[in-house]
Parts: sequence; C-alpha cells; structure tokens
Amino acid sequence: MAKTLSPTLEAAVTQADLPRAVVGVAIAAIVLLPEGVAAVRAALSNRLQTSLNLALGSALATIGLTIPAVTITSFFLGLPLALGLDPKGIVLLALTLFVSALSLARGRTTVLHGAVHVVIFGAYLLTTIVP
Repeated sequence: MAKTLSPTLEAAVTQADLPRAVVGVAIAAIVLLPEGVAAVRAALSNRLQTSLNLALGSALATIGLTIPAVTITSFFLGLPLALGLDPKGIVLLALTLFVSALSLARGRTTVLHGAVHVVIFGAYLLTTIVP
C-alpha cells in the first residue's frame, strides 16, 4: 500500500514545498499505523503492557528487520550504505535510544516516559518539516 501511495505523496510534498524527507515519514507512519492504532486502543483500555508490546514490537519488527537486511544486501553487492540521517536526526536517534534504555531498564513505564518520547518525536517532526 505504501508503494502505491508514494507517487501521490511525493507529488503532494513537492506541491506543498516540503522537504523530501516528509515522504519517508509519511510512508513510515502508514506502515506503522495498524499496530499504532491497536496500541492506542490497548492503552485506552488500561492495558499498558499490551500497548507497549504492540508499539515496540511493530517498530522493532519493521526497523529491526529492514535495516539489517539492507545492510547485508549492500555489503554483499558492494553498494554504499547511507542511513539518510542528517546530524540533527542522528542526535535525536541517539537521544531516543538513551531515553528508551532509561524507560525500559526498570521493566515499568509511566506516562512521563511516554510524554518524553512524544516530545522527542515532535522535535523530530519539526526538524524534518522545518530544517
């Protein structure tokens, strides 16, 4: 579905005069949308552990399987590998990994942990749209 929507998204992003990185963010949102909706529903039903499992499982499956597969393929084919992150994106990624480690180290999460992640995500979206 994301592949069929990408030409339309690219045209809309070009027409709105936004950076091309917005297309990638939109495609990622489409890919993660079903599990994200299920995670929000679980959280609203006061099933926080299920919500966390859905959200993290989906992201880890999508990202955790795609990046190694692309890395291995580029290595065997002798192609250069570019992560596609600018310095701001790398800093936000490192911050996200650090905050995730702090959030999950104790085995329990709170609303504050989630709020910090939402703020980091908002900062990522803002720096993607307004570079």
